[in-house]
Amino acid sequence: MTLHAASREALGLAEERLGEVLADAGADAATVGDELLSVVDLLDREIGLRRALSDASTTPEARTDLARRLFDGKVSEPALKVLDTVAGSRWSSPRELTDGLESLGRSALLTAAEKTGNVDTVESQLFQVARVVAHHPELETALSDLAGPADAKRALVRGLFADKVDVVTETLVEQVVRRAKGRGVGVGLDKLVKLAAERRQRSVAYVTSASALSDEQTAQLGSKLNDIYGRPIALHVEVDPRLGGGLVVRVGDEVIDGSASGQLAALRRRLARA
Repeated sequence: MTLHAASREALGLAEERLGEVLADAGADAATVGDELLSVVDLLDREIGLRRALSDASTTPEARTDLARRLFDGKVSEPALKVLDTVAGSRWSSPRELTDGLESLGRSALLTAAEKTGNVDTVESQLFQVARVVAHHPELETALSDLAGPADAKRALVRGLFADKVDVVTETLVEQVVRRAKGRGVGVGLDKLVKLAAERRQRSVAYVTSASALSDEQTAQLGSKLNDIYGRPIALHVEVDPRLGGGLVVRVGDEVIDGSASGQLAALRRRLARA
């Protein structure tokens, strides 16, 4: 998510408010997250409302009052307090307000997973869902179809993953699907994996191996990558026999290709230049 300066400042203020709200023992982080994302869905549908809440020509008090009148009684008081800050801040554009609100909803849900000790599970499940979508292009096409009814997409997600994943995982996946444009579901899921890892100040390494790694091999690889990058690395491993042997590791934009197929491709390129 790329935000302009005013929106970055507004999001920072809203994140501080969210942290204060969720620190209250009476606040349910999962409920707050669900409610904030439901507001995102509404703003995506109602362009005029989105513009009104981000209209810099009106006073912060007027925008906050509008948010209160719209959502009082429809969302919890903790969520309303966050919406007060969102509406009362200056955003660079209506779309960036919505994107910022989406970030806050996701953050609240991941906080809920942290509080229950499930954030590792949620991160792993998001990775597995991302891989399922990546390996089934027809599924990504169905989930990303701009003309597809939202209810049908939601039913498809629940049919595939309900009762198989944590409720936070399911909610986050549904939200990515609802906001996907074109073939954007896979990209959105990968961003969620990264976001979940960052909650524990870790970077993500996507590892593709020609064969399954043992626990010892996984631990050794993780230790080596930690040393290379100088920070904790979260490993997500999938098996692809087509590699022929070895590993391909992707951390951010950097790719370490130690696979047999990668080495053969490199050799072919050298021979072609000779």
